[in-house]
Amino acid sequence: MGTIDENLKQLGITLPEPAAPVANYVAYVVTGNLVFISGQVTLGPNGFEYQGKVGADFTKEEAADAAKLCAINILAQLKAACGGDLERVRRCVKLGGFVNAVPEFTDHPAVINGASNLMVDVLGDRGRHARFAVGAGSLPLDVAVEVDAVFEIE
Repeated sequence: MGTIDENLKQLGITLPEPAAPVANYVAYVVTGNLVFISGQVTLGPNGFEYQGKVGADFTKEEAADAAKLCAINILAQLKAACGGDLERVRRCVKLGGFVNAVPEFTDHPAVINGASNLMVDVLGDRGRHARFAVGAGSLPLDVAVEVDAVFEIE
């Protein structure tokens, strides 16, 4: 078992089967030594979770948990892209976070920290990344958060 798998186990995280795309796109693209992961939403073991708006239906803290769920789904896609071996990951290059929030909500970075923190917890220094966090008037299926990512692999 590699370091990343050990970190996941210590965090109590079992990666789900990667979700299939729901429209005309692919879940990830590997080009050279980069993996581009399509936006992952709050799909949990019982279906879609965290549906609604941050600042109305969810607190900032709940929304950070939603972002963490997106990050778990990103890692599941990444594992598939790496042929099941997450030790191939050299670093998380970038995360992009979209927050389905009421217009008055302005703490988008705190929400996306849920995904960023998980990347560092799982990947260590390889998980430190550039990122953006923006508000959106709506997101697909009314999910509260969507996160995409770029990774460098061996």
